[in-house]
Amino acid sequence: MGSESTDDAAPPLIEEDWAVFLDVDGSLAEHAPTPSDVRIDPQLMQALPKLAELCGGAVALVSGRSIQALDDLFAPLDIAAMAGLHGLERRGHGGAHAAPEMGADFLELARQAEAIAAEYPGALVEYKGGCLFLHWRSAPDAAASFSSFAERVREQLAGHRLHPGAHGIEIRPIGVDKGIAIAAFMEEAPFRGRRPVFIGDDPADEPGFAVVNAFDGVSVLVGGDRPTSARYRLDNPRRVRQWLFASLDRKQAA
Repeated sequence: MGSESTDDAAPPLIEEDWAVFLDVDGSLAEHAPTPSDVRIDPQLMQALPKLAELCGGAVALVSGRSIQALDDLFAPLDIAAMAGLHGLERRGHGGAHAAPEMGADFLELARQAEAIAAEYPGALVEYKGGCLFLHWRSAPDAAASFSSFAERVREQLAGHRLHPGAHGIEIRPIGVDKGIAIAAFMEEAPFRGRRPVFIGDDPADEPGFAVVNAFDGVSVLVGGDRPTSARYRLDNPRRVRQWLFASLDRKQAA
């Protein structure tokens, strides 16, 4: 990572020549006990098409969720550009890159993880395309068992890495992260040649901040004070939404 911590400055308002990349959980929307409990603010639903219009279509969601889960969460909006599973799958204006199929060995490990989760009400397992997510936000007692399981999985899944978080562990293929996904978008229309901004809230978003900084872009950490390479900060998802609304209001006033 970069600096010890970001300064507390809010980012400048969005310009028409920017490319906007948005994490979802903890950034656009507040965390909830389970991913299925997350709700998108109705005002944000109205604002996202206007944001895409402002930036010439150069707006993408970049999330740990799958693209299908993002489509379901934001329905009935039709968001053209998304990176799901931290970039393992990606959909852009020019086409889509699907996640690989899951093999029998991987599915067996997912079944073992689900057996552990069954012992801790509120614990959750998600898996798709070679990514395995172990969540204990609603079941903190599951942390030790899930962590031990993840260490065992590290030895069985060649080519995968563990990505610990505050309320879970992600097990995903090496060479997959949000920074790589953003860099791929920046090579394509309508993102190419624009100044990127990326909004994210947790350590999995740091590769995205690094790539955006390399483009002399605007990297924004949402929430707590921790080591980060982000150059700006917003306190919470509500402040993120207010920042987006203010950018659109300025455009309308102009």
